[in-house]
Amino acid sequence: MRDTVMSTGTEAHGSAPAPLSVLDLSVVGERAGAVEALTQTVALAQEAERLGYRRLWVAEHHSYPASASPAPAVLLAHLAAVTRRIRLGSGGVMLINHAPLVIVEQFGVLDTLYPGRIDLGVGRAPGGLPTVAQALRRPSDDPGPDAFEAQMEEVLGFLGAGPGFPAGHPYRRDQVHVVPAATGLPVWMLGSGTTGARVAARLGLPFVAAHHINAAQVSRAIEVYREEFRPSATLSEPYLMVSANVVCAGTEAEALAHARSRPLMLTLARQGKLTTLPSPETAAAYPYTDEERQVAEELLASGVHGTPDQVRAGLTELRESTGADELMLVSMIHDFPARLRSLTLVAEEFALDCGSGD
Repeated sequence: MRDTVMSTGTEAHGSAPAPLSVLDLSVVGERAGAVEALTQTVALAQEAERLGYRRLWVAEHHSYPASASPAPAVLLAHLAAVTRRIRLGSGGVMLINHAPLVIVEQFGVLDTLYPGRIDLGVGRAPGGLPTVAQALRRPSDDPGPDAFEAQMEEVLGFLGAGPGFPAGHPYRRDQVHVVPAATGLPVWMLGSGTTGARVAARLGLPFVAAHHINAAQVSRAIEVYREEFRPSATLSEPYLMVSANVVCAGTEAEALAHARSRPLMLTLARQGKLTTLPSPETAAAYPYTDEERQVAEELLASGVHGTPDQVRAGLTELRESTGADELMLVSMIHDFPARLRSLTLVAEEFALDCGSGD
């Protein structure tokens, strides 16, 4: 899998400290809706390909006003049809919500239709509140990391990766046939803490450390992943991608203005108020308490925001501190032109292989 994980159709990443990719959350802003958000994701995927980014992944969120992406496999099918070369994947499919066989069949279809372009990124969180989890027809109690690792082993078994199912197992190939087969499909483990890191290490999978979700836990998660990694039939040594909140603009003030939307959204969520992504104007006018402002500033400081040279410095520092093999940019920017501009400025700063999708 190591060769497949790293294969992109174009290996150039300019002067970037590591290959750069994009995680798009199909952002729903306060002045928009889900239809507009999905249309923007399509345009962003096409632009990311033109700009020379290595991958574009989409997420799985349920009943979440700020994201219009509850069904990664469906969205990826459309994105693959309107792009040519960029790798596409899930960041991630929330395994706890699905039967492993269903995921393998869905991504088997994608991999068959678009060979060599699909990544299966898997996460453990439900992607929604407990009531939403119940509506997705799974038990309200968390089955725990052991059960999750068993589910991951099922995914790998159906893909024919690793040792497979033991003799006598009801899911062996003579009993359950995966059609179409997706042998060789890259499987990534996502995590914002040590649970996902340990599962990735034990199963010998590439790991995505979600710095954009929980920056404080990333160092420990990476340490656990590297310390406990066991080589597998598909990956001989640890392979790490780190995702980070990134906003790039012509001036530092402009970048920070856009970046403040996310901390306000999270501040409101902690009060039980799930909202669309606030605009920069709404974020600037919000009457923070002293405690809220401190938390919001800490969230802001965990990202990489500023002018192109400041973003270069921030991403270089992140690469050096984590040893990441790849970096994935997450841009929770309310205004779509500014979101596209952010990706463009980063690509131009690092002289990515622009035009590779033509």
